[in-house]
Amino acid sequence: MAQKLEETKTPALKTRGRTFRGMVISSKAQKTVTVEWNRRVYIPKYERYTNKRSRVKAHNPPEMGAKEGDEVVIKECRPLSK
Repeated sequence: MAQKLEETKTPALKTRGRTFRGMVISSKAQKTVTVEWNRRVYIPKYERYTNKRSRVKAHNPPEMGAKEGDEVVIKECRPLSK
């Protein structure tokens, strides 16, 4: 028999700004994960590309349960209370 997965809902938050897709590299803090993504940046002086990375902290409620190695999509929103 196929198992029926229970869909979890998170409260609707108003979001604004950019959306980012990255990899969870740390989930040690409570309700917080560190997300990292890489991008290529062109340097006109040298006419070459270099790799840059960005790391941000993101809210991770218990219902979502993102773990290290998961690929996630995050979006900017207002600060959330602890």
